[in-house]
Amino acid sequence: MTIVDPPGGHGRPAVPSRALAALTRCVGVEPAKFAAAYWGREPLLSRADELPHPHGFTDLLSPADADELLSRRGLRTPFLRVAKDGQLVPAARYTGGGGAGAEIGDQVLDEKVLELYASGATLVLQGLHRTWPALVDFARDLGAALAQPLQVNAYLTPAGSQGFATHYDTHDVFVLQVDGRKHWRIHPPVLPDPLERQPWGGRADEVSATASGPAALDVVLEPGDALYLPRGWLHSAQAQESSSLHLTVGIRALTRYALVEELLALAAEDPRLRAGLPFGTDVADPDAIEPELTETVEALRDWLLRADPAAVAAGLRRRAWPAARPAPIRPLAQAAALAALDPDHRIAPRGGLRWQLTPTDDGKVALRLVDRTVTLPGQCEAALRALLTADVIRVGDLPGLDDDADRLVLARRLLREAVAVPAE
Repeated sequence: MTIVDPPGGHGRPAVPSRALAALTRCVGVEPAKFAAAYWGREPLLSRADELPHPHGFTDLLSPADADELLSRRGLRTPFLRVAKDGQLVPAARYTGGGGAGAEIGDQVLDEKVLELYASGATLVLQGLHRTWPALVDFARDLGAALAQPLQVNAYLTPAGSQGFATHYDTHDVFVLQVDGRKHWRIHPPVLPDPLERQPWGGRADEVSATASGPAALDVVLEPGDALYLPRGWLHSAQAQESSSLHLTVGIRALTRYALVEELLALAAEDPRLRAGLPFGTDVADPDAIEPELTETVEALRDWLLRADPAAVAAGLRRRAWPAARPAPIRPLAQAAALAALDPDHRIAPRGGLRWQLTPTDDGKVALRLVDRTVTLPGQCEAALRALLTADVIRVGDLPGLDDDADRLVLARRLLREAVAVPAE
């Protein structure tokens, strides 16, 4: 992890100062020290008085906000999970029809949620980086600082209750204590850096045995405290004398194994690796397999030495880019801006946009986005690059075009494609 302030482009969105500010809300050390000493290595406990925000995390999601989500926003599964005694409660126990005009069968029923919560169940509000405005913005900013896609869940636990038994996650997390107090016990990994295909359930006995030993960190989180946990670290948490609300920010980082997966996918291009095993090979016989394994390893090694980094990067881009959405746009305001646009209007690149800008063989320029490629005349390249790397730019100042009429045509196209937005 490198904490920098990149200019953007080549798939990396520009990182404004508010992005690093989002990270400093979560860690009580300098970002560079966090990257060098803690990221992917060690837990980090940051007390409220070590963090910069005077109001803790209630501006992101308060208990009243959680109540609104549960009662007035028409929440549906899977945006809510419920856990009790270490097990997930079937969704049918807290969902049902939405009434007239909303004839669906999986809306959250507030009275059912009350019944479960009052009896000790933990409520998990999922995907808040897509549904709650303050967390939409926070997740985008923190994701820009980390250059990783994020997810945000909220955990509401009644007094004295524990939602889940000791377990580990297959992604790094920030725990942000919003309200109440929660007792956390942290133990070292039984499997360092687990992949998503290596969940803790497959090592339940090891997890249980390690959890019964001394904790690496035994702490009560107070409102405004933050805790960073690398993937694989065992943890359990129990609310104290009152109910608890905390946010968990999950960081879905790619791993070196993702490189291996892309290399193996590309290896299908090699005829030697596509070849079948000899007729009649007994695949259960190690002696029969040994010469085939030797030849396959040799062929794979030869192919890997010729692997094209551009092809691997393209595969990783297809995997990583869709995992993090850019900033929301307002369709009605965007359409109105299109109609009223003139050279004096100012536009800005859409926040968090992933893009690559490359010339084509026929003299045009291709703007590659998450879900499509926009092809434009080659003379638009300077204007495109100026917009995409700027904070804000006046339409009449877009460089490389002959006149304001051309600039307006390009600006309208970029607004319509949701590449640009009207500047505030």
